[in-house]
Amino acid sequence: MTTSCEPDRRESGGTPAFDPASWDSVRAQFALDPGRAHLATFVFAAHPAPVRAAVTAHRDGLDRDAVGYLAANEERLDEAVLRGAADHLDTSPDQIALTDSTTMGLGLLYTGLRLRPGDEVLTTEHDFYATHESLRLRAERDGVTVRRVRLYRDPAVTTVDEIVANLAAAVTTRTRVVALTWVHSSTGVKLPIRQLAEAVRARSPEALVCVDGVHGFGAEAVTPAQLGCDVLISGCHKWLLGPRGTGLGWGSERAWNRMTPVIATFDRRSIGHWLFGDGGAPPTPAGPAHTPGGYHTFEHRWALAEAFEFHRRIGPERIASRTRELADRLKEGLSGISGLRLVTPRSAELSAGIVCCDVTDLPIGEAVGRLHAAGVTASSTPYNPSHLRFGATIANSPEDVDAAIRAVRGLV
Repeated sequence: MTTSCEPDRRESGGTPAFDPASWDSVRAQFALDPGRAHLATFVFAAHPAPVRAAVTAHRDGLDRDAVGYLAANEERLDEAVLRGAADHLDTSPDQIALTDSTTMGLGLLYTGLRLRPGDEVLTTEHDFYATHESLRLRAERDGVTVRRVRLYRDPAVTTVDEIVANLAAAVTTRTRVVALTWVHSSTGVKLPIRQLAEAVRARSPEALVCVDGVHGFGAEAVTPAQLGCDVLISGCHKWLLGPRGTGLGWGSERAWNRMTPVIATFDRRSIGHWLFGDGGAPPTPAGPAHTPGGYHTFEHRWALAEAFEFHRRIGPERIASRTRELADRLKEGLSGISGLRLVTPRSAELSAGIVCCDVTDLPIGEAVGRLHAAGVTASSTPYNPSHLRFGATIANSPEDVDAAIRAVRGLV
């Protein structure tokens, strides 16, 4: 993947010209309130200027002539999005399905996997509601066995060995699917997916390793091949800072071969086969065959190409390094505050951009509210137990992190 760091001299709507080599210029592409440290952008992202401009252009085109704009552009713009996603993931567009969110992708995945009586799905206690509920509904529909394993006791001091050993011990010869989350939004723990995948296959070679990657995607410069997983599901409106209501799913050949699409695709090859085919399976590649059909918020989906281009121009490795730098600065500052307990591991090997902590004797909701009043946007983890949570993206500066640390000191 090549990276250009040449500045864009054009200006639009008052946004400064974009120099991808300058973090100040990157920050200036966002219309965030400058009087606030936005450290929960990863929950639901603001769009950078190129994405905002693309959304506006597509929306205006659809508003002028909805049917004409759709007919003239749909195929070309869908292909541009798939090419951008494929380049970002170093894969083929044929292996990618487009969705509206991580939750949609997980639902399509865990509904579409073909499982036989006696097969087992293994997940963890640390996964989010979307995974747990998708698997509960699957079990309710056809009786698939779903088990959960705890990977670590104390996230702050966990190790790769502890995590891998606990998962490996839970895998049986009946395990056909292992459902994991790359970066836990509950604690900030980043799982060693490749080592886990190797451990799973050593115990059950048929097992598919399926990953909710939403809090690594856009924050870590790692491809599915490097992760070693079989399926990667992610929304694109968090760390990728892409259009709201967009997502994707990537699958290996062996994974797609074990899945049946849940919703009819509108891919032209499938529709053409329906019109003129012989009744057999349509020739649509696996990824697009799993892209749900119907009409979508096209102005957002098509602007996803600009989100991938924005990351490409800055450079995924530089983005990952910047994210780690800001997260390390945040962890270092928080760890020195008396009355605060850091929940997220200090090591970059087991953490990414999310940083979680607890403030002694202060309810999480009150902490979030007081920080907001002090000009810092944080979040609480939607889990039990809940923790105070921060995350600095490339839309942030070191000064934002320092403001958050000062505000947290004010809580204790």
